[in-house]
Amino acid sequence: MTLAKPTFPAPDHDHGRCTAEAIAHAEQVCAKRAQKFTPIRRQVLQALLSSHRPLGAYEVIDELAKSMPRPAPITVYRALDFLMENGLVHRIESRNAFLACAHDHDATAMVAFLICDHCGSVGEIPASPVAQSLNAAARASGFLPKLSVVEIAGTCAHCQKAL
Repeated sequence: MTLAKPTFPAPDHDHGRCTAEAIAHAEQVCAKRAQKFTPIRRQVLQALLSSHRPLGAYEVIDELAKSMPRPAPITVYRALDFLMENGLVHRIESRNAFLACAHDHDATAMVAFLICDHCGSVGEIPASPVAQSLNAAARASGFLPKLSVVEIAGTCAHCQKAL
């Protein structure tokens, strides 16, 4: 029996294992879809995996610049686009930032992002029924929805315990 991944990993979790599993997941997704997981795509994903907080594109560039020549922004944006198209990265709209995703779903899956105001971590939960209801309500009013993003700000369980 496979245990579900926690919405918010414990602060003391094995982050090296967490990162390795996410990279292995990305390799499997790319192989299954006959997509190239190029070195820059891998490096961008690894930069995003450096924490469970979303990073802006320029924060990704800063993270990459620690271990390689500073990449051009267009290079990073292209890698981010590829990773998003393949469901390996999500865009957190309210933060104008990106979050690595190791969940086993495709890019069309509806999810809600739980954003902790205290530690900055972002959790992901299924939200298809909510998003479908919102889209149906929008269509009923004559509006054609293009993008549904559900983001909920609050306090994660780990931070609640620390308060």
